[in-house]
Amino acid sequence: MTNYRWMICAMLFFATTVNYLDRQVLSLTYPSFIGPEFHWTNVHYGRITSFFSLFYAVCMLFAGRFVDWLDTKKGFLWAIGIWSIGACLHAFCGIATAGIASGSWIFSFSGARETIEGLGEAGKIASLGVTLFIFARAVLALGEAGNFPAAIKATAEYFPKKDRAFSTSIFNSGATIGAMIAPACILPLASAFGWEASFIIIGLLGFVWMGFWVFIYKKPEAHPKVNKAELEYILSDKEDGANHSSETAQPERKLSFLECFKFKQTWAFAVGKFMTDGVWWFYLFWMPKYLESVFNLKGNQQILPLTVLYTVVMLSLYGGKLPTIIINKTGKDPYAARMQSMLIFAFFPLLALLAQPLGGYSYWIPVVIIGIAGAAHQSWSANIFSTVGDMFPKSAIATITGIGGMAGGVGSYIINQSSGVLFDHAETTQMRLFGFEGVDSGYFIIFSICAVAYLIGWVIMKMLVPKYKPVVR
Repeated sequence: MTNYRWMICAMLFFATTVNYLDRQVLSLTYPSFIGPEFHWTNVHYGRITSFFSLFYAVCMLFAGRFVDWLDTKKGFLWAIGIWSIGACLHAFCGIATAGIASGSWIFSFSGARETIEGLGEAGKIASLGVTLFIFARAVLALGEAGNFPAAIKATAEYFPKKDRAFSTSIFNSGATIGAMIAPACILPLASAFGWEASFIIIGLLGFVWMGFWVFIYKKPEAHPKVNKAELEYILSDKEDGANHSSETAQPERKLSFLECFKFKQTWAFAVGKFMTDGVWWFYLFWMPKYLESVFNLKGNQQILPLTVLYTVVMLSLYGGKLPTIIINKTGKDPYAARMQSMLIFAFFPLLALLAQPLGGYSYWIPVVIIGIAGAAHQSWSANIFSTVGDMFPKSAIATITGIGGMAGGVGSYIINQSSGVLFDHAETTQMRLFGFEGVDSGYFIIFSICAVAYLIGWVIMKMLVPKYKPVVR
């Protein structure tokens, strides 16, 4: 048996790595570079990250349908092409801000920085910068919304159900790898060549990936590098065996977009994403600022703690393997095994309740705790994505993934917008709570919310879909 399906999994891994590298450039360059240059407060930054989440949510609603319509190969090419353009656009926000504010043409990044510094109009510069960065983030969100619907669809096409959570955890670990290597790549680039160069260089990686995808991806039934034995393994699910047993099999009926909202399975997936996606995005967008605000770690001082944090998150690579172990030992159906695994993973984020109380001893304690919570999230994420393939026909997988992604984006919008407002309020009023003062009390509140989100999400999912119930076409 050939193993070409793992080549496809590797491509999905690299796409997700690039996706999160592009997403991380702003959060890493904001505290020491962009924020001071544009006179941003936490509210400004929270507004940008929350609007990115909102755009991402809206785009996810349609991205899945778009991928199902174009199919996996073309859909992925469009997605990564658009988000790579959006990533590069961020670099020109300084030039545009300086040009609009000064009423003159600016032709270099250094010239833009000098112009902005010379104007001294903090309110105007901050407002213009926020508007332009929101536009760039909107383009980034439009493209990035297609990554997970396309990746989950490709996984369903190349892996049987019993292997999907593991393969999903592998490609989904690209999010962790991207976040892990981002500080070591982006901060030195920004220090040496300016923050603009980091957006452009990282953004260009997507176009490189596209060149490989064009030649590597085909449907397994039509791919010359997938032999008969591997194809039989890929199509080994009992419920799908009859449909794929011959080349003359009838195509399955596609669910309409509105029809997808009629199923409790759709709402269970959407609730799980709404409750938990914002947690991961909060950690992703705010940890650099957290290290600066609470522990006074700036610029290159953050490289080691952030690298350690996301190295701990890499433990999630084994999260997708747990359902397979449960299935082999107990004989449970894939959905039941995944829900059992997700319940186990839902308890680990509770450690975030201790991040602030123990942070007074050393910043390494919250770094490790958030790393463990992040690992639990990625393990949860690999399994919740796989529940879509368990219960829906392949023709609807990207659409359902998009609907869930929209719900996750809304949750992320809420937590990022409220975090920026809360942190500035806590810092300005020197808010006190459970012995914490100022911005520390704000982070304690958000960490507490993040800690309990998974258990709440799991309970609601279990209430909506207590047992395995596939959607009948």
